Amino acid sequence: MRIKDLNKCPLTAALRVVGGKWKPIIILNLSKSSKRFGQLDYSIPQVSRKVLASHLSELVRDNLVTRHSYPESPPRVEYQLTDKARELVPIFEAMAGWGTYLIEPE
Repeated sequence: MRIKDLNKCPLTAALRVVGGKWKPIIILNLSKSSKRFGQLDYSIPQVSRKVLASHLSELVRDNLVTRHSYPESPPRVEYQLTDKARELVPIFEAMAGWGTYLIEPE
């Protein structure tokens, strides 16, 4: 497959949206149920709060995650996957399965 313009490459476009170290992990964490920021922060302790907030904003912007704010005191915000993002879950699960071969000793 020869791509003359990387801006028109489907793989490049996909990785621009979900690439990086934390976005697939955030998506997999949201795959079972919606979560609040603190729950995501707790379930992914290696990511800084600043990076988590930034990635969540990008995922919301790219229509992979919805952010629902409840008018309560104290305020409550939940993040949930969109149908578009749910299509990624089996792909990421398969990649995680394949990744076990890379980290397990033979």
